[in-house]
Amino acid sequence: MNIGLMAHDSKKKLMQNFCIAYRGILSKNVLFATGTTGRLIEEVTNLNVHKYLAGHLGGEQQLCAQIEHNQIDLMIFLRDPQTPKSHEPDVNNVFRLCDTYNIPLATNLATAELLIKALDRGDLEWRNAYK
Repeated sequence: MNIGLMAHDSKKKLMQNFCIAYRGILSKNVLFATGTTGRLIEEVTNLNVHKYLAGHLGGEQQLCAQIEHNQIDLMIFLRDPQTPKSHEPDVNNVFRLCDTYNIPLATNLATAELLIKALDRGDLEWRNAYK
């Protein structure tokens, strides 16, 4: 399965720790991330991550294009709801597209853990019918 990974600056360390904890599951899948997040994940996990531009430089739009073309099966976007972002419309586009194309989306650690465990159990195999 193709997994999209994004994290706001204040959540990047949390994303690294999440990827360390679930490295075994993540290693069985294809990972895509915005540039800085992807680089930070690779540094601590040695996982192969297909990296796009940094989020605020167009990486969010690149991931959105993948969602629109049904090339993402699961999206984990650890976001900071307390700090407004100048590129908020791009961020909101990720949510809109995941809702439009039925892509499971986690925006916090609790939901990310539920989705990654569901992925490991095979609960997301229904996504293959969409391809």
